[in-house]
Amino acid sequence: MRLLLATMSHETNTFSPVPTKLARFCRDGTTLLKGEAAADFYRNTGTCMGGYLQVAAEAGAAITVAVCASAPPSGRVDAEAFELFCGLITDAVAAGGWDGIMLDLHGAMAVETFEDGEGELLRRIRAIDRATPICVAYDMHANVFADMVVNADVVAGYHTYPHIDMKETAIRAGRALLGVIAGKLKPSTAWGGVPMLPHVMAQGTHMFPNKDLQAKCAAWEASGRAVAASLFVGFPHADVPMAGLSAVVVTDNNPADAQAMVEELLAFAWNAREGFTFQIEPLEESVARAKMLGEAGPGVVLLDHFDNCASGGTMDTTDVLREIIRQELDDVVFFGIYDPDAVKQAAGAGIGQEVELEIGAKLDMPALQSGSRPLRVAGKVRTLSAGYYRATGGLSPGLQVYMGTTAVLDTGRVQIVLLSRHIEPTAQEMMRILGIDPAAKRFIAIKSRVHWRADLGKLAREIVECAGVGVCTSDYGQLTFRNVRRPIYPLDPEMTLNG
Repeated sequence: MRLLLATMSHETNTFSPVPTKLARFCRDGTTLLKGEAAADFYRNTGTCMGGYLQVAAEAGAAITVAVCASAPPSGRVDAEAFELFCGLITDAVAAGGWDGIMLDLHGAMAVETFEDGEGELLRRIRAIDRATPICVAYDMHANVFADMVVNADVVAGYHTYPHIDMKETAIRAGRALLGVIAGKLKPSTAWGGVPMLPHVMAQGTHMFPNKDLQAKCAAWEASGRAVAASLFVGFPHADVPMAGLSAVVVTDNNPADAQAMVEELLAFAWNAREGFTFQIEPLEESVARAKMLGEAGPGVVLLDHFDNCASGGTMDTTDVLREIIRQELDDVVFFGIYDPDAVKQAAGAGIGQEVELEIGAKLDMPALQSGSRPLRVAGKVRTLSAGYYRATGGLSPGLQVYMGTTAVLDTGRVQIVLLSRHIEPTAQEMMRILGIDPAAKRFIAIKSRVHWRADLGKLAREIVECAGVGVCTSDYGQLTFRNVRRPIYPLDPEMTLNG
């Protein structure tokens, strides 16, 4: 058996000013992974590619990895980079001789030239090869277009947010594909959506309603009623026509039941739509509340959720950090501020040296009505790190992670992590390799939304959500949506499904 594997993954925030060039898809910042190097990198990791590699090994299949191109969320994908990834995959497809194709795609990729990057890739594959079975593992935040479904034999999505089941999702999709190849499974797929933009801060599977929706999908799969049942909450910061909630269900030759399950999921989600909204607290009040909660000891987590780089944020807005300093919170780690120039200055000064730096607000955000401002801080350079570590838990256990050159500036009350690459703080080890013990900190302030719960969540005694500034703003009113279908809830709060 010969299997073709590939990853092409990006969650596009169309409001983000962060460019998405080829280098962003390189795990080390320079080298695009493909072939044996890609297989070696991802084997035995908690990733979709790690899951596909496990399924292939169990089947004794010969594999080729066309490319593993994965980038942190940011603006629209550079057209030249997209064409390169597509070309590597479609050239491999054209070479022929495959029994099956396993794809690790995100589902919310918008390109400079296409609204639906994944659908365009699948359309091109099917223009070359109409027959070879294809399975796709999608992120829960996929914005589902028709080409993403109709051009695949098996579609499976994550059931957890934080996404701790990436490997398991690919295993589910991959094993189903083997059933198709063997003639033991005849997939029937149904899909649909409802016009609603679930708020990211209300999408976590630790809470209603997404917890209940994903449990329903998992139960259908466990019982054998569905081969794969997926509820996609969508990615609301992609201003594209099909942004929003959808469902895809695959059965073994039972199209009517697949359609019934899709309709049940969509009706549940629509009836629970208020549970997918989020209420914002003024920043000054949030920080004051956190300060009070900190009097009881360590474990107060402050979420700077308007500027999460894993939703396309610039990770360089300073408003939450500024308020933390103004209200004199003490014993704080703040992770972090993306500012390569500040990192260079700290590195130039050296460990133990006193410096005064102007940090943050280097990236303009024209999509917003108001921006952030640079913050001048003084302190001692405590740590300089190359930023390498291998994940032991959290989202992707076993994965080699490269944060880039990183500096810690200690102001006395606040230890500020300065970054040269965009990376969301999700794991305790990200701080420990910098000489910071997050478990001992009174306040853990992070630019994150939900993924932090996968590991840092173990330390949270109290959680305070802080409304700062950023292009993954939790206030939809700060954004101008031009392309998303209308009416859509909650942009049009009084709408009904019949208009």
